[in-house]
Amino acid sequence: MKWKKFTLNTTTAAVDFISSMFDEIGIEGIEIEDNVPLTESETKGMFIDILPELPPDDGRARVSFYLEDLTDLERILGAIEDGLDEISQFVDVGERTITTSETEDKDWINNWKQYFKPFTVDDILIKPTWEEIPETDKDKLLIQIDPGTAFGTGQHETTQLCIRQLKKYVTPGCSVLDVGTGSGILGITALKLGAGSVFGTDLDENAITAVGENMEANDIDEEHFTVVQGNIIDDRTIQDAAGYERYDIAVANILADVIIMLQKEIPVHIKKDGIFITSGIINMKEEAVREAFAANDGFEIVEVTYQGEWVSVTARKK
Repeated sequence: MKWKKFTLNTTTAAVDFISSMFDEIGIEGIEIEDNVPLTESETKGMFIDILPELPPDDGRARVSFYLEDLTDLERILGAIEDGLDEISQFVDVGERTITTSETEDKDWINNWKQYFKPFTVDDILIKPTWEEIPETDKDKLLIQIDPGTAFGTGQHETTQLCIRQLKKYVTPGCSVLDVGTGSGILGITALKLGAGSVFGTDLDENAITAVGENMEANDIDEEHFTVVQGNIIDDRTIQDAAGYERYDIAVANILADVIIMLQKEIPVHIKKDGIFITSGIINMKEEAVREAFAANDGFEIVEVTYQGEWVSVTARKK
């Protein structure tokens, strides 16, 4: 199936007005391209550690939308022109030209699967559910993962750093708090290594489905892995659901800025001498994370490990 892409060349000042106008016309799902840098408040809520460098903002923007059915095209384009006439009375709409192109409807969600192949982290084999176990790895501890629309195949350096730390600190029957669980790979790894229970949290509702599917793929009973949607940093409901002074280990593979916030909250959820394993820390932010832990009387850093440009900081609750 092929779609028509329509791109309106306009200005950054007009983008919000045009977005509202498109919504009123009945155009759902738009794509905005500009070089406007994100503000500090915007980046705080995003799970991005390094943003791409953009060219200088020249005030130009492109707003695109896609149509499969073109029977109503004349009305839509006419409504856009009328809307631009109205908007142009109080803001510069720029070129206001519309270009068209054609794009093929592909299964983008599943397209990435061709790149996800079995791999090992020391003596652990991580493989997608649709791949066979390589003969050379049949003796390794097997973890099967299908991320779906949730983050986490295990291939990223930060995930591997966390897995290696879990291997060091998981003990038989221990309890684990998995913050930002994503596909559930770290929680499932902990259970495979002998943990007794995992409580996971994630902001994305897709994580609930992903964790359930991956538990089934790994023959893990749902009673051993509970996952809820929400933010343990500031949501009292999630904090209460997780419980207090309950866990032997907490693990968070998120971002440096989020970990800096988490280190204030995690101590109330783990036991004395409990371990907090963190990663998602790009090397340029290592010092900021170290300083945050050092300023927290509830923690002492016990280990810092590295892989590529990424860092894992492991701390113990005093």
